[in-house]
Amino acid sequence: MKSFYLTDAGRVRSHNEDSVTILKNNNNEYLLMVADGMGGHRAGEVASSLAVTHFGKRFNEISSVGSKLDAVNWLNDNAGEVNNEIMEYAKENPEATGLGTTLVLALLTKEYLIFGNIGDSTGFVLKNGHLHQVTKPHSLVNLLVETGQLTEEEAKYHPKKNVLMKALGAMEKVDLDIFDVDLSSEAILLCSDGLTNMLTNEQIEKVLNDSELSLEEKIIKLIRKCNARGGQDNVSIAYLEMKESGEEQ
Repeated sequence: MKSFYLTDAGRVRSHNEDSVTILKNNNNEYLLMVADGMGGHRAGEVASSLAVTHFGKRFNEISSVGSKLDAVNWLNDNAGEVNNEIMEYAKENPEATGLGTTLVLALLTKEYLIFGNIGDSTGFVLKNGHLHQVTKPHSLVNLLVETGQLTEEEAKYHPKKNVLMKALGAMEKVDLDIFDVDLSSEAILLCSDGLTNMLTNEQIEKVLNDSELSLEEKIIKLIRKCNARGGQDNVSIAYLEMKESGEEQ
């Protein structure tokens, strides 16, 4: 398997509030994470870093995440711990009140693939050359779309598009949305909304399916495309190729 991750501040923001990483343990299990922080006075990058660092530390402490049920419990236990850490930081640093972070992650073992999500960062799989969105955003506009009050097209340009209904650090108790995903996919793509707000799924697919580019070049090209369109937000991508497109299992 090949993997690569990258983050970029974009063309507008003065600093980067995203955190991203891909980790592998001795049991050949992978943990991919993207967190998009929010909050003033650089608090957003603190929240996203706390989330990614906590999960990474816990992942490196264990030889295996165990069974699928063990993994789900491990994900939610650590999400709860991160949530408490962020809220404690806010109490100790009044200037950071309101900080929080999204978190989308993928946990890949030989037996299963699980996605976890809170907020509006996105998890996809690439299958037969096509992107399939796994996660659902915890945003106000997505709620309005699901209840029939907005169309998907109206949601794209809604003034409250960035209002989140759930995030780490925003409430006393949190649970990740957990998704059990088919292992037959070609690749895993996690990203902050700096990518999905600037490029369509079809535009992303075109880059990922370009056989003349290396894995690293694909991710760099996606970020450059976002910046060429204005780079309105930080962009973070974690990408892992489970198998090459068209390759038999």
